[in-house]
Amino acid sequence: MTESPKTTRVLIVDDSSVVCRVFSRALSTVPDITVVGTAANPYIARDMIVQLAPDVITLDLDMPRMDGLTFLKKLMTHHPMPVVVVSSLTAQGSEKALEAMQHGAVDVVCKTEVTGSTETISSELARRIRAASQAKFPASCALPQEHHVHPEQVPDKDSRIIAIGASTGGTMALQTVLSKFPADAPATVIVQHMPVEFVKPLAA
Repeated sequence: MTESPKTTRVLIVDDSSVVCRVFSRALSTVPDITVVGTAANPYIARDMIVQLAPDVITLDLDMPRMDGLTFLKKLMTHHPMPVVVVSSLTAQGSEKALEAMQHGAVDVVCKTEVTGSTETISSELARRIRAASQAKFPASCALPQEHHVHPEQVPDKDSRIIAIGASTGGTMALQTVLSKFPADAPATVIVQHMPVEFVKPLAA
């Protein structure tokens, strides 16, 4: 018997019942994505995450009782998981968009990018959700242990370099690692998988 492909389970968190309905209807046309529920605010979402164990959540930022950024911070502290922020507040390169990624969002989408026909919405949202589902969230992010070598094998400090590669959702891990670097750390180069419009604000 051929094993059926894995289905990505999604929870939509948005205070707009219209958005929830439109996103749910659009994603229902995608064979490998299942919407397991919708939540009108973070408190409902918290309980549904525990009950339904979604693989990915889409998260609005402008919501009642608790804003999306505050919920994102709490979620990444207590129950880290892939989050795609979908909000009218997160235009490309905006401060809110960068802040969301710094707090652990795997991807950030402005709602204007996922409006239009059902086909357009399902295609764009599905692409982002699939990518987010591949993100890994380790329990901790520790610095690599130093390898002990003979003094003669250690190159001159000025010739050493640290190279770091981070995949989707790596901005939070980068923040953890880089904040522990000493002031006299060797030159460091970073490859971070993220939308190009966020690279310059992240570096700044």
